[in-house]
Amino acid sequence: MNIVVWNENRHEKTNETVASIYPKGIHGALAGFLSEAEHDVTTATLDEPEHGLSEELLNNTDVLLWWGHMAHDEVQDAIVERVKQRVLEGMGLIVLHSGHFSKIFQSLMGTGCDLKWRESDDTERVWNVDPSHPIAKGIGEYFEIEKEEMYGEHFDIPAPDELIFISWFTGGEVFRSGATFKRGRGKIFYFRPGHETYPTYHQAEVQQVIKNAVEWAKDQDTPKHTYGNYQSIEK
Repeated sequence: MNIVVWNENRHEKTNETVASIYPKGIHGALAGFLSEAEHDVTTATLDEPEHGLSEELLNNTDVLLWWGHMAHDEVQDAIVERVKQRVLEGMGLIVLHSGHFSKIFQSLMGTGCDLKWRESDDTERVWNVDPSHPIAKGIGEYFEIEKEEMYGEHFDIPAPDELIFISWFTGGEVFRSGATFKRGRGKIFYFRPGHETYPTYHQAEVQQVIKNAVEWAKDQDTPKHTYGNYQSIEK
């Protein structure tokens, strides 16, 4: 499978804590365990030409992972539209953590995608509420992340097609932390964990969910349908 991991790659350059946790960048950490799963993985970052997302690259991508936080507004609208069209054509999209505010996720959801948040070393308990779903394969009733940024409801997204994980935080909040959507021929999975100052993407359960999500979201090469004015097929 051809996977592209996109990361704005800004925190890693300016924050020593982030750089120490992810010396190869968040994109490097994600690409590392996906490569170990025998996928063909390419990384792309914000400051590359076309943000690293050329038409040629996207046309050969089965699944795109997206991590962004502090520079959503710097992503060019033309590139967002390019990614969106590929999703509608069948490319899978995995949106991670603060990517909820990315232009591509907001465009595909059609809402503001806002939420509550708090940085205070909360423990996150991620409950598996759809254990038969392929994305939940190998995940028990729940798993815990010792320290994470809190995200709380209300999460301003459309009702998900499927809700797979719900998170509870030690501050008392809950959050729809694993949700799927279909847009056109493409599959989308939003997965909440992944604040940059915590080693969340090194945790086995988090990696397992992402590996499962990539398999679920991959471009199935489903038959294309004809739209517009159409002649009767009956003679």
